[in-house]
Amino acid sequence: MVVAASARELGLLKDELRFFLADGDHRVCVLPGWECLPYDRYSPHPEITSQRIQALERLCRPDPLILLLCAEQILLRLPAMGFISGSSFNLSRGSAVDPIQLRNRLSDAGYLGVSQVVAEGEYAIRGGIIDVFPMGAESPFRLDLFGDEIENIRFFDPDTQKSTGETQSFGMLPAREFPTDREAAEQFRKAYRRSLAGDPQSSIIYREVSQRRFPAGIEFYLPLFFETPGTLFDYLPGGVQWVLPANWRDKIRAEWANVVDRFEHCSLDPERPPLSPEFLCVTPQFAIDTIARAEIIETDTSPDDSPEAGLTKAPPQYPVDHKSRTPFSALVKRLRDPSGARTLLNAETPGRAQALIELLSGHALNPVEFSSWQEFLCDDLERTGITVSPLDRGLLIRQPDIEVIVESQLYGERVHQRRRAKTQDPESIIRSLAELHRGDPVVHLDHGVGRFGGLQWLDINGQKNEFLVIRYFDNGKLYVPAININVLSRYIGGDPENAPLHRLGSDQWNKAKTRAQKRAHDAAAELLKTQALRTLRSGRVYNVPQAEYIAFRGGFRYDETPDQDQAIDEVLSDLGDPTPMDRLVCGDVGFGKTEVALRAAFAVAHNGHQVAVLTPTTLLANQHYDIFRERFSDYPVRIECLSRFKTPAANAALVSEIQQGKVDIVIGTHRLLQQDLDFRNLGLVIIDEEH
Repeated sequence: MVVAASARELGLLKDELRFFLADGDHRVCVLPGWECLPYDRYSPHPEITSQRIQALERLCRPDPLILLLCAEQILLRLPAMGFISGSSFNLSRGSAVDPIQLRNRLSDAGYLGVSQVVAEGEYAIRGGIIDVFPMGAESPFRLDLFGDEIENIRFFDPDTQKSTGETQSFGMLPAREFPTDREAAEQFRKAYRRSLAGDPQSSIIYREVSQRRFPAGIEFYLPLFFETPGTLFDYLPGGVQWVLPANWRDKIRAEWANVVDRFEHCSLDPERPPLSPEFLCVTPQFAIDTIARAEIIETDTSPDDSPEAGLTKAPPQYPVDHKSRTPFSALVKRLRDPSGARTLLNAETPGRAQALIELLSGHALNPVEFSSWQEFLCDDLERTGITVSPLDRGLLIRQPDIEVIVESQLYGERVHQRRRAKTQDPESIIRSLAELHRGDPVVHLDHGVGRFGGLQWLDINGQKNEFLVIRYFDNGKLYVPAININVLSRYIGGDPENAPLHRLGSDQWNKAKTRAQKRAHDAAAELLKTQALRTLRSGRVYNVPQAEYIAFRGGFRYDETPDQDQAIDEVLSDLGDPTPMDRLVCGDVGFGKTEVALRAAFAVAHNGHQVAVLTPTTLLANQHYDIFRERFSDYPVRIECLSRFKTPAANAALVSEIQQGKVDIVIGTHRLLQQDLDFRNLGLVIIDEEH
């Protein structure tokens, strides 16, 4: 049991253990927190619930396990022992299954019936095809039935709904941390009346659960679903070893104090009376006494050179010096030291690893690429290696004498953001019914613009099916089968309130499509002509200075997203091509477009050419000016802003300096386009548009 000091520490420990342990991916498991305040009116995200149920299921197995958790999870009561395993079952190819019985079983296990499966805890039954997304699974499964037999089981992508592979069987875990069948609802009602004062009918929680509906925040009533709820200690076998922060007792008491404080804050709501802290959690003293009887390892906070120092210690920093001609001199000096420890460099992505290899090769240093920590350990002939890993903290290992160096030691602290394992399919415009609201304008592929009117069940040939109701001009209605949601897309033609509705049965939509196709054809012809002229011209080629660029990139405090990485690579590739660049980088506010522009501006400015950044407003120009000044503060690049906030004399002087080539990057509004401004050596124009 490894208790982290914070949620961020939990993520770091998970990455580190999975990296350093040969079977870390299988042995390391995380019991995440709900990411809700105690007694909150919100439920945890299905992905979190999925991870928690998977962790509890693994705790029930006899296999060796390293469980990571925060102090709050030590106190919270859990499902009764045996609930997870007793509610789990397997589905395998060739086995018999009754769709109606399976529907009932999934419903009793807490799974939600939907028309299209996109998230954990959902299922859909469409004739002989059953889709289900089990808790703890990485992707959903699609069962093809032949009669009452499972003929085939396939993985599928929840975004595209396309199959991605096959398997012979898979396991089903319950979708909730509590039972949801009729017996559980009755158990809840009895426990509620026994545990909470007042008229239960005045509580929305009591009324909803009585109808087998489970409102947001129901997790904070979990103990009421069990005759005897479990605790974390019930799940642990004998001989458990605890790894704890030095102040673990204080952290447990602080978590308890937080629960008590939230209880007092929420106790005045008659519709959602909270369970007392003693019902929701074990007491801090019970937890402390129970842990104290086990074997404990406390993290060492003594100075590294003291006699009590452990097997590892924090490594030194090798900061990149942006102002130096050799910004990586500290790292190079360390790697050239023959008396130093064996060294494993860690880069966050293969591209960053390759860039570091090329940089070091210029200093006659050639780190060997390793695929894992274990491979590096086995090859003790190589003094310096490099690998790709998510490590955010380096360390010095005393025995054997090895130093692990990570990017944060070079570039400073980085901000890691949770990201999905894959990018979203841009064609999945409407993925689920949850994204549609009554009254939203939508576009049908064949019938044009209408408004979503909700869902309706219709009896077709004796079989009930769910349909989307689309309302058109003059009270026209169209019923679209829910499974055919892919024929609908969002209306993006302007203000949704003023979306023009088409008339069913008329040729209005076809005429509109014809006009749009003609305009698109004319626009395409103009674009092709422009592109042909651009292709015939020869522009400048900008070579990105490798060492300096790596140092500049390291100054970005956040993790690049996959789309951001792709955009940066494509922009830099354009700059290295003699064909003049004309690229659109599109993204919502806060998605990192400015960093793409900064990288491009860096490459052009370091090749001795000027950069113009055109913005729609003076306010945005000043914001960009501050950002550019901060990111280029360690470089000999002059950045100025043409702004109405400056005096006419100051702007006139600045225009003169731009014309003389004394300004490297200039930021401004349409003033940059006026005829009196003639750049000395303009190489790149960045246009920031807002729509």
